[in-house]
Amino acid sequence: MKTTLIMVGKTTNKHIIELVEEYVQRLKHYISFDIVVIPELKNTKSMSVEQQKRNEGELIMKQIQQGDVVVLLDEHGKELRSVKFAEWMSNKMNTVNKRLVFIIGGPYGFSPEIYGLAHEKLSLSLMTFSHQMIRLIFVEQIYRAMTIINGEPYHHE
Repeated sequence: MKTTLIMVGKTTNKHIIELVEEYVQRLKHYISFDIVVIPELKNTKSMSVEQQKRNEGELIMKQIQQGDVVVLLDEHGKELRSVKFAEWMSNKMNTVNKRLVFIIGGPYGFSPEIYGLAHEKLSLSLMTFSHQMIRLIFVEQIYRAMTIINGEPYHHE
């Protein structure tokens, strides 16, 4: 199984970039993992929120392949503790034939078309984090899940 994280907009904070890259490198020891960055839209001041979500959605849809299992990182998604997320990932590793694709949307969320493509939605917290921070937190959680699955001492109960 290949795992892909699609993100709208590039990460701009150099410290977050470095940490995300560190966890991505660690992840490659366990799984095939890559990140796809959807460019930020231009001239958003002249667009409605719905138009922005629709335009971002069109760009996201170009990255989705036939047979992908699509999981949105969404505030209304299911919340899982780290151990349960590791169990969830282990299940996906045994059942997904092609790609497991996680998507972090833009500042206003997803278009109805992207919600329609989603197989599942996950939420990382009831709290709100910047899109920059969510990238780091999520990549760290995938790494944590891999160490739990492999019985390594990174995670403590």
